[in-house]
Amino acid sequence: MHNIDTLNTFLKDELAATETYQQAQDKLREDVGLGEAEDLRPIYEDHKEAVSSLQALISRLGGTPCEDSGAWGTWAKIIQGSANLLGKDTALKSLQSGEKSGADAYQEALQENELSSEIRSLIETKLLPAQQAHIRVLDRLLAVEAE
Repeated sequence: MHNIDTLNTFLKDELAATETYQQAQDKLREDVGLGEAEDLRPIYEDHKEAVSSLQALISRLGGTPCEDSGAWGTWAKIIQGSANLLGKDTALKSLQSGEKSGADAYQEALQENELSSEIRSLIETKLLPAQQAHIRVLDRLLAVEAE
């Protein structure tokens, strides 16, 4: 049961991420055109893929995948909405903060002994490397923004 709860927590985070990136992309498209929003699209797609992987694994383990991001998703949307109002730089920093938080959660989970090898493998080969790649993309976008 612990493993399914852990996976559902990750699933909520990934659902929140997809909602937040959708919101950020929409805002960037409005403000600065397609180019900037397209930089975020691969990250959005990675989060959607993570949602699918987590849902499939939860189902395979006999659990019921959560349907929405819950309170965390609502909070993330409020934060991102506020950041979007403050401009592109603040919006990107907000996204970066979320990615770092996600990476920390995955690294923390890897410290747990009760984690099944299947879950550990998903985190090590797919979820954590994706988060780390997202952080690098956002670092690059913020560096360009600072110039």
